Amino acid sequence: MSSDATTTDVIDGETLSWRDRAILRAVARGSAELVFGAEPDLLIDGRCCCDQTAAHRLAHAGLIAPRATATVGQRVAACLTPAGTAKLSA
Repeated sequence: MSSDATTTDVIDGETLSWRDRAILRAVARGSAELVFGAEPDLLIDGRCCCDQTAAHRLAHAGLIAPRATATVGQRVAACLTPAGTAKLSA
């Protein structure tokens, strides 16, 4: 990722971009769902997120998670973890 003026924070050695923060805000407002799996797919307002790589990175970093226990392939509401809330408010 670039280190220009559009970046604001760091997760796992990579810069948290404006897009990452926009994804976190969408999850925080309750309009996101995850299709649970090893690489969880993110849907926002019922549509696939345009940057699944960012969604995967945020999920693997523990910033977003399924709101409920899910099985592989199940679509469930997404939520911010405490770490995700902290990153978003930083």
